Amino acid sequence: MVENELAVLREIRRIVSQELEWEGEVEPTHHLMKDLQLDSMGLTVLAVELENHFRIRLSAEDSVGVNTVGDLMRLVATRAAGEPRAAAGGAP
Repeated sequence: MVENELAVLREIRRIVSQELEWEGEVEPTHHLMKDLQLDSMGLTVLAVELENHFRIRLSAEDSVGVNTVGDLMRLVATRAAGEPRAAAGGAP
C-alpha cells in the first residue's frame, strides 16, 4: 500500500467511526454495504466527506466496481494524485 492510500484509509476509518458511528474494525477487505452495513445515505456521507477532505470529485460512474474499502481507497488515492481513473484491481 502506498502512502497516499494509507492516508485515504485513515480518513475512511475516521469518517466511518465518527460520522457514521461504526464501532468495529475498518479494513481494506471489508465490503462497504455487507461488512460496514452502509446504506445509500451512509455511502453518500462517506463520498462527500472524502471529496471535501481530498478536494476531489467522485461521480456515479466512479462507483461502478467499488465494493470494498480497498476499492474506494484506491479510487480516492488515484483521484487525489490527479489521475483520471484508478488502476486495474477493482475500481474503474
